[in-house]
Amino acid sequence: QVQLVESGGGLVQPGGSLRLSCAVSGNFFRPNVMGWYRQFPGKQRELVADITRDGVTDYADSVKGRFTISRDNAKNTVDLQMNSLKPEDTAVYFCTARGGYWNSDYWGQGTQVTVSS
Repeated sequence: QVQLVESGGGLVQPGGSLRLSCAVSGNFFRPNVMGWYRQFPGKQRELVADITRDGVTDYADSVKGRFTISRDNAKNTVDLQMNSLKPEDTAVYFCTARGGYWNSDYWGQGTQVTVSS
């Protein structure tokens, strides 16, 4: 059973920073790709950033230069450092991991990030 547990969401003022963390557990599960998506009310989830086991990253244009994704393969964790936050970053953020025999996608429960003064 693969489980993803997120932490680090909350309320922050515009221009502030937050760090999201996600721990992935599961016997012998070593994800190929780990990442973060976000979902605005009434919209589909969209990619924020992802990272391969080799450290190759991909970012949404809207967060480039402000967000940094990192992972620890030994600990099966992935973090998202979010700087210079804007009100339009307000969303529910989901951790995701892809891997296993079927290269399946697994999701966390989501964590709310609110950027507001």
